Amino acid sequence: MDTLSYKTVSANKENVKKEWILVDATDQVLGRLTSKVAKILRGKHKANFTPHIDCGDNVIVINAEKVRLTGKKLDDRHYVRYSGYPGGQRSINVRSQMDKNPVVVIEKAVKGMLPKNRLGRAIFKNLHVYAGSEHPHKAQKPKKLI
Repeated sequence: MDTLSYKTVSANKENVKKEWILVDATDQVLGRLTSKVAKILRGKHKANFTPHIDCGDNVIVINAEKVRLTGKKLDDRHYVRYSGYPGGQRSINVRSQMDKNPVVVIEKAVKGMLPKNRLGRAIFKNLHVYAGSEHPHKAQKPKKLI
């Protein structure tokens, strides 16, 4: 055998097979759930993972309002935003955010685990989070993960 028979296969947009994954967040710990979701979105669970290509799957997270946080994180953790004006810094704790819009809690946790560049922004568009158990992606026939 004179030549190498193994070739490194680099994934590209044409040969990536994207699937739809359904994740139920009921009684799941937020950090553990979102790290699994971020790994699937990025495509690191696949054998042909390529760092500079969006080779991950589309993920649907349902029952976002039933996600669990351990310890005193519901009251101690704050989401801070800033309007750009003097005195424009606003913060909200997780408990208030869960009452207002529980989808944001999961989205922020997953977004923080993705790359901070244009690839990360493109990957984030493959995440679909819903507060209830209903979702409009039944035609894609998602596979249930958790």
